[in-house]
Amino acid sequence: MKLSGIGNILEIIRNDFRGAFSNPLVTIVLIGLIILPSLYALINIQACWDPYGNTGEVEFAIANLDKGTTFQDKHINVGDELIKDLKKNDKFKWVFVTEDELRDGVYKGDYYAGIIIPKNLSKNIVSITSDDPQQAKLEYIVNMKENPVGAKLTDSGSNAVYNSLNAKIIEIINLAAYGKLGELQEGLASGSSQLASGGSQLQSGAAQVSDGASQVSSGESQVKEGSAAVKDGASQVEQGASDVNSGATQVKEGSAAVKDGASQVEQGAEELDSAVDPSLIPEGPAKEYVEGVGELADGVEQVAGGSSQVADGSVALAEGSTKLAKGSSDVADGASQLADGSVALAEGSLTLAAGSQLLSNAAAQALFTAAGSLGASADALGDITGINETLLGDYFYSPVKLERHEVFSVPDYGSQVSPFYLVLSMWVGGLITCALLKPGISYKTKYTPLEMYAGKLVLFNIMSLLQASVTIIGAHLLGIYISNELMFILSSLLVSAVFMTVVYSFVSALGDVGKAIAIILLVIQISGTGGIYPVKIMAPFFNMMNPYLPMTYAITLIREAQLGLIWSNYIPSLIILLAIAAAAVIVSIIIKEKADRITHYFEGRLEDSGLF
Repeated sequence: MKLSGIGNILEIIRNDFRGAFSNPLVTIVLIGLIILPSLYALINIQACWDPYGNTGEVEFAIANLDKGTTFQDKHINVGDELIKDLKKNDKFKWVFVTEDELRDGVYKGDYYAGIIIPKNLSKNIVSITSDDPQQAKLEYIVNMKENPVGAKLTDSGSNAVYNSLNAKIIEIINLAAYGKLGELQEGLASGSSQLASGGSQLQSGAAQVSDGASQVSSGESQVKEGSAAVKDGASQVEQGASDVNSGATQVKEGSAAVKDGASQVEQGAEELDSAVDPSLIPEGPAKEYVEGVGELADGVEQVAGGSSQVADGSVALAEGSTKLAKGSSDVADGASQLADGSVALAEGSLTLAAGSQLLSNAAAQALFTAAGSLGASADALGDITGINETLLGDYFYSPVKLERHEVFSVPDYGSQVSPFYLVLSMWVGGLITCALLKPGISYKTKYTPLEMYAGKLVLFNIMSLLQASVTIIGAHLLGIYISNELMFILSSLLVSAVFMTVVYSFVSALGDVGKAIAIILLVIQISGTGGIYPVKIMAPFFNMMNPYLPMTYAITLIREAQLGLIWSNYIPSLIILLAIAAAAVIVSIIIKEKADRITHYFEGRLEDSGLF
């Protein structure tokens, strides 16, 4: 750039400063431009400084229809107890109305929300101590149209009622448990007495078992002696059976010899009968001699046959006697074993009787001890029945406590959202300044587009620095939490200057079109930069635009400097933000060099319409 060009730039700057202070009205307007952006930020930050801690004036309607019930011979009304507790709670402005008033008020938006306590609340709560418990219910009515944040705030009010109700339920359970413990104590004491009585009976029975064991031991000796005698008799029977068997064999042999002799007699009679001439023998004495001999032979044969049968029977008798002897011996052995087992049984019975007596004594002592301990527990339970209901309700609302450990802890919600509102106010400041002050057009002047751009940029950037300074002072006066003072001040000044440069570049190069572009970017950046809500939960369009928006990186710079600096987050955002500013300057200079005349023509036509 030539020296004449630098001189022209300095001339433009002098003219701007002369114009700023030549007319008091202009000076006042400029001062207003300097202050106005900071008000936009600070008012919004103050408005949401602690929205969740200032609910004391939020009206929350309660309608109590509970009829009460009887519990342990006393009339109770849990609904009335809830009302008493809520009157001590200043988190909301509790309004106690009828059911119709509550429904109508929530419907019309007079109340953000309300809870109806049903008429059977106490009855259902007490039913937990019966065999047919019924779940207690509250009706929570909330107007989702009236205010989106108000509907969320009233959820904490319903939680307060819920906690108080749970505390009442636990108190009733404690009272019921106290009574049941008393009954259990009485039952254990009675049981221990019965066990003691049973122990006496066991002791008496043990003595009887001991006497019976002595008798069994004496009988064992007699059984063993008898079994030995049976064994001796069985041996003698077995020996006699052997003798019978031997005699039976001899009888069989003798009967066979008799049978052979009978056969010979019968044959001799037949031969005699055939050899003697019948005519020579007298008729009577000889039909008779021969016949007698035949009959004698037949009789002898029958005697031989009977003797053989007798012998067979004797053999069978001998075999049976042998089996009887063996069986008698087995019986004797079994009787001896039975006697041994009876003695073992008697000894075991003695041991069992002694063990049962010891068990009875120990159980009786344990039950007496347990009864005494339960009595002490019942008294202790009675003492804790009046436990802090809020703490108890909180416990049952959330039995597991989540311990919160904050990284980069911030004392208030206003400080948390301030990076977004501070950065937004800086963009708004640049937009308002560029809308009210002329960026300058080189057409039909002695200045080149570059000289006009550079000369006017100085005034606009000075305005941005002054706006940032007022905002920084206001942030301190408001009490916004700042972790790193120096980085916060430098970052705020930088962001304000960058935004003014970007917006000025749009307007300087494109005129009213540039203003429209700055306004469109403002609208997109409100939702697309993740200043308050995570950008991931926004529409896909905003997720896509997020990396290309200047406020995305400006918010990161202010947030890191104000709430806790991490250089690995700060430096990349700083580089990208400076690159955006440099790109805006280069592009706007190029466009201004080529289109400054067109921009002048376009703005002239807009002014001719009388609307712009």
